[in-house]
Amino acid sequence: MAIAYLLGKGSSRALRTKINIPILLVLSILPDVDIIYDFLTGSELHRGPTHSIVVAIIAFVPLFIIYRKKAIPYFLALISHPLLGDFFIGGRLQLFWPLSTNQYGLHELGSYYIGITDPVNIALELSLFMIATLVLYKSGDWKVFFKSNKTNLILVIPIATVLLPSTIGYPFNAPLLLTEPLLAIAHLFYLMIFSIAVLKTLSYLYKKHFQHSSKETQPKNSNSNLEIDRSNSAL
Repeated sequence: MAIAYLLGKGSSRALRTKINIPILLVLSILPDVDIIYDFLTGSELHRGPTHSIVVAIIAFVPLFIIYRKKAIPYFLALISHPLLGDFFIGGRLQLFWPLSTNQYGLHELGSYYIGITDPVNIALELSLFMIATLVLYKSGDWKVFFKSNKTNLILVIPIATVLLPSTIGYPFNAPLLLTEPLLAIAHLFYLMIFSIAVLKTLSYLYKKHFQHSSKETQPKNSNSNLEIDRSNSAL
């Protein structure tokens, strides 16, 4: 997510367009929805079709036609997941599915294998996380997560597909907080602010609905009081 945010932020400035931070972050993690599918079905589709750049391009064609350059930051956020994240860390990507089911990655090219819990990956993730957090703070983008905005509700996707599962253990053998506390820092940070954004928005929508219901019943009560006053006046 850190890479996607930095790419989206940088490209939006270069293109002079505005970006929706929650949508950008959700797109960066969207390919990993196959983790939940694998968990529920017992299959092994992770890093398959959802990580294909062919699928990403096809999905974004109508968006490029409609929104033109405004869609570029979001496209970069989406493809950064397989091309800049998983390609170097773990590999085994079906980048050109359905045209090819061959697996690609840095390791597949003959390089040293870098796993999720590898010290190299942990150092990279922490460095990118700190840079992204600094930019998030300096730019004021962090305020988005403390506002009641309906688009914040889509943050349920990264919470349910990656952040919460990894915190409690899946797809790892044990909770990330216990096995790799340094790597868990970024996960817990995103889990916290995303949860705040979702809960704050749900609370706002609930209060808004409650107030709307109260306003609908208020005129009836007012009319009843008016009728009583008229009756008292007649007496």
